[in-house]
Amino acid sequence: MENEFFYSLPQNYQATSDKMVLISSALAGDLDSFNCLVLEYQNLVYNHAYRILGERFAADDAAQEAFILAFRKLSSFRSGSFRSWLLRIATNVCYDELRHRKRHPTSSLEFQDELGEEIDSPKWMVDPGELPEEELVRVELARTIQACIDELPLEFRLIIVLVDIQGLDYAETAETLGIPLGTVKSRLARARARLCLCLR
Repeated sequence: MENEFFYSLPQNYQATSDKMVLISSALAGDLDSFNCLVLEYQNLVYNHAYRILGERFAADDAAQEAFILAFRKLSSFRSGSFRSWLLRIATNVCYDELRHRKRHPTSSLEFQDELGEEIDSPKWMVDPGELPEEELVRVELARTIQACIDELPLEFRLIIVLVDIQGLDYAETAETLGIPLGTVKSRLARARARLCLCLR
């Protein structure tokens, strides 16, 4: 998607721990500050979307859509955790995608080469530093974990992704999902139990 804030990054950009300065500047209309926030949070948002949707290309689209919406709705951010606010937007984008899939189911496609032949592992997924057997173990483990996450009911999947993968605390997770703290704790316990059962 061609949106200017993905491309007009400041030349002197450096990661900063003082994100509130960037947020304040972005709220004041400074595009470079928003670009810096995109850089700070792009991996977080992409990984969040990937764990919910289970597909790389869908996660990439969802992450871009989340940042577009965040840019448009920036004035609605008042206070609290910017990370939680951003992840709430990304979660809603993923909800929309899952609802769309339910209404318009499609057949999943395997990775293909230029001739349309199926391949197990595309070149861009391969780490040149890994031995083939190490890559196989890593890929299979990642597939197994993601398959088990995909089998969880959506409310449990979101809790696992936010707490155990993204590292949010209970309060941030409750804020992100708009649910009580006690609900976060109970769902997390049930989600972990189901995930452990699947992984066994």
